[in-house]
Parts: sequence; structure tokens; C-alpha cells
Amino acid sequence: MEKRIGIINIVIYDITFAKQVNNLLSAYGEYILSRNGLPLRDKGVHIINIIIETSTNNINSLTGKLGRLEGVEVKCLLTKVECN
Repeated sequence: MEKRIGIINIVIYDITFAKQVNNLLSAYGEYILSRNGLPLRDKGVHIINIIIETSTNNINSLTGKLGRLEGVEVKCLLTKVECN
């Protein structure tokens, strides 16, 4: 399986979806190298940055599931580095 390193940025506009976001991230937890969260409560926005190392299929699956949640915006950047 060809692995890539990906950077996933998640912006949560509706905090009621935070539990679903966390459940999805836990399901892919074995692939997550780093997670950084910034709750901007006064602005009504919560930001999570993820560094992940897995197949492009897994990265696309996770970002797709996150992106289907209302009140959640997701952007992903895949590095050119291939990992074994």
C-alpha cells in the first residue's frame, strides 16, 4: 500500500457536529501523526489541523466523510512524499 502524508484542515462552524468530527478522527486515529485544535469560541469557529500518514484512499475517505457534515468545512493537502 502506497502511503502519503496529508495535512487536513477542519473548520467547525456548528459545534453540535464536534462529536461526529471527533468520532471520525478517532476511527482514523491509527494514521494520525499530529492533531492541533484551536477553539475560537468568541468567533463561533473551531479549527482542527491534522497531519496524517496513510493511503490516499483513506485520506479521501476521511475528508469525504468530514465534508458531508453540515457546519463543517474541510481542506486537504497531500505531499508529494511517498511513504512505505
